[in-house]
Amino acid sequence: MPITYEQVAGRAFLRQLYADAYYPDHVVDKGRAILLRLCERIEAERPSDLAALYVLTHAATEEFNLLEAEFDAAGSEIETVAREEIGEDFWFVASAYGFSDADTEELIGTRNW
Repeated sequence: MPITYEQVAGRAFLRQLYADAYYPDHVVDKGRAILLRLCERIEAERPSDLAALYVLTHAATEEFNLLEAEFDAAGSEIETVAREEIGEDFWFVASAYGFSDADTEELIGTRNW
């Protein structure tokens, strides 16, 4: 399902990670895909409140948890810069879909990075 929200479709997700050679593009691409799938799910399921949104963001966060091993295998990791960039993109997504009152820490509350 293509993303219909222009603001979201035009977003350069994980921009700082792509700009830093420490983060391998092929792994960052997978992170970007996670965020895009999150957007697709939000558009398809249209969560009615923050609790429903958090279910979706926690599932996407779990995907990032699994991606940590791929970062490690490539000589990288989800550390402070990456953690902040990922968190900012999760908040951007929440805000773009009308959940500007979402708590950034709760959006990625199931993270282990």
